[in-house]
Amino acid sequence: MSTTPLDLVVVSAGVSEQSSTRLLTDRIAQKTLDTLRDAGVPATASVLDLGPLAVDIARAVVSGFPGEDLKRAVTRLAAADGVIAATPVYKAGISGLFKSFADVLDNDLLVAKPVILAATGGSARHAMVPDEQLRPLFAFLRAMPVPTSVYATPEDWGSPDLGRRIARASTELALLLRSGVGREIADTAWDGYQHQFSGNATRAERSAADVDFTTDLMRLAAGGGR
Repeated sequence: MSTTPLDLVVVSAGVSEQSSTRLLTDRIAQKTLDTLRDAGVPATASVLDLGPLAVDIARAVVSGFPGEDLKRAVTRLAAADGVIAATPVYKAGISGLFKSFADVLDNDLLVAKPVILAATGGSARHAMVPDEQLRPLFAFLRAMPVPTSVYATPEDWGSPDLGRRIARASTELALLLRSGVGREIADTAWDGYQHQFSGNATRAERSAADVDFTTDLMRLAAGGGR
């Protein structure tokens, strides 16, 4: 077994200093780390707060060119072994900040990466937002969301049910990470996915040396025959 710690990245779209979204991700991350530690698997977790990046994200959505802080954030996310993604619910939907951040990511940045989906809101009426809105989004990004999503309202914080949901989701993430199936899928099937040239995915093709000019399509594009 590798002694290199697994790297978890928490993406939190909470914008207040003590946001419930950040509090929820902290609980999920700690439970995941504890579960991995109990299995003898070293792991670390870092937090990617989207609030301080809001202006940079908005500029990138409009211009297509991320600033240096946003580039570093995306690079951290691309290198993660697993992700915990959480958003507050505003007007029955995920936050615009979270969606805008997803919009600046390459479609192949999270290929086969295990993810816990989480959200916080003021009412239990929006409990399906993680599954109805986050799950399709991460399916489009070809990530691997765990079966259990986590949603919390103010009255949930003292409830043992929330702890059980967190434990279940954390166990699912830990098992996926321990199996290495996500990395194996990405390694084995990478060439079968469509990639953006010079994109922000970890293994994106960035120069002419990365391109196979011997394929039929490339020969035709270069003016050659089949």
